[in-house]
Amino acid sequence: MSSGPGADSAPAPHDTRKKTAPGEREGRAERPARTSMFSSLRIRNYRLFAMGQLVSNTGTWMQRIAQDWLVHSLTGSATAVGLTVALQFLPMLLFGLYGGVLADRCAKRRLLLITQATMGLTGLALAALTLSGSVQVWHVYALAFALGLVTVVDNPARQTFVAEMVGPAQLRNAVSLNSANFQSARLVGPAVAGVLITAVGSGWAFLLNGLSFLAPITGLLLMRASELHSSKPVRRGKGQLREGLAYVRGKPELMWPIVLVGFIGTFGFNFPIWLTAFTERVFDQGAATYGLLNVLMAAGSVTGALLAARRASSRMRLLVGAAALFGLLLSAAALTPWFWLFAALMVAVGLMGLTFNVTANSSVQLATDPVMRGRVMSLFMMVFVGGTPIGGPLMGWVTDVYGPRIGLLAGGGIALLAAVLVALALARAAGLRLRLDLRRGSRGLSFVPREPLPVSPLASPASPAQAAEAAEAADGPAPEADPGDGPRADGPQNRAAREAVPGGTR
Repeated sequence: MSSGPGADSAPAPHDTRKKTAPGEREGRAERPARTSMFSSLRIRNYRLFAMGQLVSNTGTWMQRIAQDWLVHSLTGSATAVGLTVALQFLPMLLFGLYGGVLADRCAKRRLLLITQATMGLTGLALAALTLSGSVQVWHVYALAFALGLVTVVDNPARQTFVAEMVGPAQLRNAVSLNSANFQSARLVGPAVAGVLITAVGSGWAFLLNGLSFLAPITGLLLMRASELHSSKPVRRGKGQLREGLAYVRGKPELMWPIVLVGFIGTFGFNFPIWLTAFTERVFDQGAATYGLLNVLMAAGSVTGALLAARRASSRMRLLVGAAALFGLLLSAAALTPWFWLFAALMVAVGLMGLTFNVTANSSVQLATDPVMRGRVMSLFMMVFVGGTPIGGPLMGWVTDVYGPRIGLLAGGGIALLAAVLVALALARAAGLRLRLDLRRGSRGLSFVPREPLPVSPLASPASPAQAAEAAEAADGPAPEADPGDGPRADGPQNRAAREAVPGGTR
């Protein structure tokens, strides 16, 4: 079982990095080598999966744009768009954890064949209603909710199946490429959807999305089962849901990233609401401009995902920093009066949002024991997208009542505040405090240990090992930590927490 992240990153369940010798400074330990950007694609099963997902993701983005525009056309309300998004993710909020339990119990490839086929059928049903001219807004609501029910099982199964295809050594790279895949489809899907909506209507976008699920189904059927790193399914038993929650609660390197993901996902990722409102009410444009803004955001997201694929580690400090910068960029976009600057900021917003998402996803997966991964990732996805039924209508209401700029500014402000509070919580858990130092050459604000070891004024030990021996000789042996007292100040969990804070000690 993984013991959690060290100073640099969350290790894989089978960490092969060089261990620090006794008495050796940890900063001299061998750093993980930079990986190839597309190394996961050398694995045949993952290659089939990635190709199928690229086709399906393109269809998914086409449906998202067409669905948002269809609801806005039928109702003229940003709140209705938010309600549609909320209904699609409400099942994740209500039943998300049960989906993780099911993913841990079942063979994931078989489970994915069922969920992908069902999701394709929902797209075809919406296409039939729209092309026949009988579609009403409640039809869209009902099918969005049905799609959400399937996603409850599909999301944790698909997230954890990546580890079975590539193994722990390539997991971080594969997670990054999955995000790049999804966002690359976002470059094509919205553009095609914009053309189809303008030329022939939303129904054809829904039809193509339904048919696109044939690609991942074919890829799953062509995989070689003998080459999968399949984990043994968990036997059915009582208390497995509570066991997963207790597991996360006992590991700060899982709990705090998931808390931050919850706030960002609930209040910061409401772009269907904000971009439709900005397109019509602020810039007085149509569907083509709405598609363009989504394409620009996707371009930034692809860049962020590809950069993450080259990264050999996922620092907690990067996670919090990306969340804070994401909030600042949203706030800047809300205040700019110029369309060209707003459009350029969407590229930066996409890059930072995807950097945050990939870092959180890979860190959480790599710090989780494989037998718990389905439940942990279902909690991750539940707080990330399951908060949308709360944040979507709320941000839609703020946007309708106070205007698009205030709505977007509120989302950015909440994201920034959440990043700051989580950074402070991580510092507190690590036994750090905030120090203000205005002397020349100092960092200004930095985090330092709350209670540093006393050092004799007569002599200074030559090494950290000698410092520990001197402190023990002066104060006596340290008492054993009680499990309820929290992590020790020098433990691996606290080193990970200090990484979350810019300027934190290592």
